[in-house]
Amino acid sequence: MTVVAPTPPLDPAVADRFLRLVGDGDEYAAVEVINALADSGVPPQRIMLELIGPTQSRVGELWAANEWTVAREHAATATSERALAALAGRFVVRPSRGRITVACVDGEWHALPVRILAEMLRLDGWRVDFLGPSVPGPHLVTHLHQTGPDAVALSCMIATRLPRAHAAITACRSAGVPVIAGGRGFGPGGRYAQLLGADAWAAGAEEAVRRLASAWPPPARDPQVHAYLGNDEYTHVVRHRPDLIAAAMRALAERYPALTRYDDRQMDSTSEDMGHIVDFLASALYVDEPRIFTDFIEWTASVLQARNVPAPALRAGLEMVRAQLRDYPRAADLLRAGLARLEPAG
Repeated sequence: MTVVAPTPPLDPAVADRFLRLVGDGDEYAAVEVINALADSGVPPQRIMLELIGPTQSRVGELWAANEWTVAREHAATATSERALAALAGRFVVRPSRGRITVACVDGEWHALPVRILAEMLRLDGWRVDFLGPSVPGPHLVTHLHQTGPDAVALSCMIATRLPRAHAAITACRSAGVPVIAGGRGFGPGGRYAQLLGADAWAAGAEEAVRRLASAWPPPARDPQVHAYLGNDEYTHVVRHRPDLIAAAMRALAERYPALTRYDDRQMDSTSEDMGHIVDFLASALYVDEPRIFTDFIEWTASVLQARNVPAPALRAGLEMVRAQLRDYPRAADLLRAGLARLEPAG
């Protein structure tokens, strides 16, 4: 692994300025900040890990707090990606290790963190095939057969993508390519990565580069281990997702009359929120982990509060879904646990 010489901590004022610039979508000025740091001798890895990555995390926090719109968040992300590309273009490293495929699992659109990983791997001497966001499993496997990489790095930032991550991991390992997983979707400490069959897990780009630089590939395992984790309740929730959402919306309008005064945008947003509830419920059922659902409910409550959505609305939505799944004990228990995480309705 390339050793990065220690340098003084980045000036917090630089981080504040970079955040303002990406928030304004000023890619030219953002690139100037990056270039100035590189010209002053700051290693590119540190710029990625200590400026671009944390700034993107802050962008997400500002969106969740309803301080930034979705449009501004998207513009900021695009500006950060442009700055990252400009930084990467300054440094050319001849491949000296193996070949690695880097991708987001199908349905995962948060590509900047894994793009940072791809650029750090290039700096460490890997030949990198960066496939970007939301790569369908069959297309990923076709690429593996065409290129024959030494490893696949898969990113999953949202737990609702875990079933698809599982399918991708199983397919990659069946093709004879070991997988290193990353992203908060795999849970605290990557607790779901091994369950889903990944050969290794890394908490971040720096750890992934270090892991891939030593003792890789890991010892071979049966590629069919944990081939599928679904059960009848998971299958029911997934198959009846549209029906669950539609019925919950109808019942919610009766229970929460204010819903009838929502405009089209508010109705679409509420329906989307109900969809997220069903999706996180399904993932929690798939890996048999209540925290996936209860942590999501707590996070959703904070986001809705920032958007001035009354707390009883979320509680009512959960109760509507639970009423439809009363004959499915595990799903009902998860919904009951989610309700327990909310403040009592006033």
